[in-house]
Amino acid sequence: MRLVVVSNRVTMPERGEKVAAGGLAVALRSALEQHGGLWFGWSGATSAEPATSVSPVKHGKVSYALTDLTESERQSYYLGFANRALWPLMHYRLGLTEFSRADYAGYLGVNRRFARLLQPLLKPDDVIWIHDYHLIPLAAELRRRGVTNRIGYFHHIPWPPAEVFAALPFSSTLISTMTAYDLIGMQTQNDARNLADGLVTLCGARREGNRVRAGQREAVVQAFPIGIDVEAFRKLAAASVRAATQPVRATTGPLGGRKLVIGVDRLDYSKGIVQRLEAFGTFLRNHPEHRGEVGLLQIAPPSRTDVPEYAELDRLSDEVAGRLNAALGEFDWTPIRVVKKAYSRNALAGLYRRAQVALVTPMRDGMNLVAKEYVAAQNPEDPGVLILSRFAGAAQQLGEALIVNPFDTHEVAEAIRTALAMPRSERLRRFERLYATISSTDIAWWTSRYLAALSGLDVPSGDSVPPGTPKLPRGTRRSGSPAKPARSSVAHGQPRKAGRDFDPVRAKPLPNAPSAR
Repeated sequence: MRLVVVSNRVTMPERGEKVAAGGLAVALRSALEQHGGLWFGWSGATSAEPATSVSPVKHGKVSYALTDLTESERQSYYLGFANRALWPLMHYRLGLTEFSRADYAGYLGVNRRFARLLQPLLKPDDVIWIHDYHLIPLAAELRRRGVTNRIGYFHHIPWPPAEVFAALPFSSTLISTMTAYDLIGMQTQNDARNLADGLVTLCGARREGNRVRAGQREAVVQAFPIGIDVEAFRKLAAASVRAATQPVRATTGPLGGRKLVIGVDRLDYSKGIVQRLEAFGTFLRNHPEHRGEVGLLQIAPPSRTDVPEYAELDRLSDEVAGRLNAALGEFDWTPIRVVKKAYSRNALAGLYRRAQVALVTPMRDGMNLVAKEYVAAQNPEDPGVLILSRFAGAAQQLGEALIVNPFDTHEVAEAIRTALAMPRSERLRRFERLYATISSTDIAWWTSRYLAALSGLDVPSGDSVPPGTPKLPRGTRRSGSPAKPARSSVAHGQPRKAGRDFDPVRAKPLPNAPSAR
């Protein structure tokens, strides 16, 4: 079996370049090297004319096939439909969703061209693994071109309920293309259920357990919660804690005995950064005894700066931080530091280990790996406390965190107080269970489990963690009972009678939308 991975962006390593530890890219590259494989996608560059063919370039056991986009395609497919229509919609933000028929046509056009470029590179026994919302209709386009290989899809962000997704024009047409996949992986049981319900409601598909049938096609919709390379990140944090001293001083001033609360996110409205700043301000107002004793470091590198909503968030976060610092700060203490640049994984690992509290409070998130990285980075003898949004996919696994509603700034403020006051015995008990969970469901487990299901070797019945209790970091003394495997299943329910029998592969090609907005 050869593995073919398709993603929106592909970064081809230079010869001799060392790949950073951890991350999805490392896991996929490892899987490709294990099976021998091809990685196909957008180079990130633009060109004057669309490519008519691609020539794979081999690095080790992995071949890379990259194509440029035209500037028009980048605007419509990437900045337009993917990031101004699908991204806010998937995150339940209907008020920010902007639909343009021209952008939709560009999105469909790029997926057609990807299919056209990829098809000649495929071999009969290839297993194809397509990633994320940029490429939802790609399998249907490949099927129309006669591709019969097993094709899987993994959706890295949330999938909303049918009534939310239905607000998107052409929603039934777009969601119907999902049944061209053999296996659809989602982050959580809730996401899997939402997608399956959407296929039933919007397309008249039939559902039996985690299998959804539309016409002659049947897809398995399954939750596969993504993980991290726990052991590698643990070692990185232990080695990097001294290296983190300089970034901390550069951003918060010398801490001395002060405690550190940390947040790390892309500057994105789904991450709840402004609400987090307000919650920290509420904490200091309600508990003035902590003033001068604790500071919040929010690392928020900008992203998608071409999208107006992100530029507005950039301005607003500065405004809120400035207002709170002016009202609550002292001449020798600044309560909030917002740093809008990216740090290396080494520096972040050390900062996580140094921080007594992590604020991971997105308004909506598919999984959120910062939560898992924070747990992996902790000193097993004196761990910090994770405060986690109930709307992050990670909350379905990490129940020993302090779970909060990010829309309630007072609740988050009280969680900060609780975390800072939590005795070591309680922190140890929570940490042991959190660490057991993330090490049982790490990135290698996720990759192998998904590929086994896609290859037809195994179709798991749920997203529970493996049995048994994994080893804790060296030197850890257990403070309580071992973690229990999480219990969940995927997309179960009574099949509904289909209103119509729609087969996206046999249907006519998706329409070219008019160019007018």
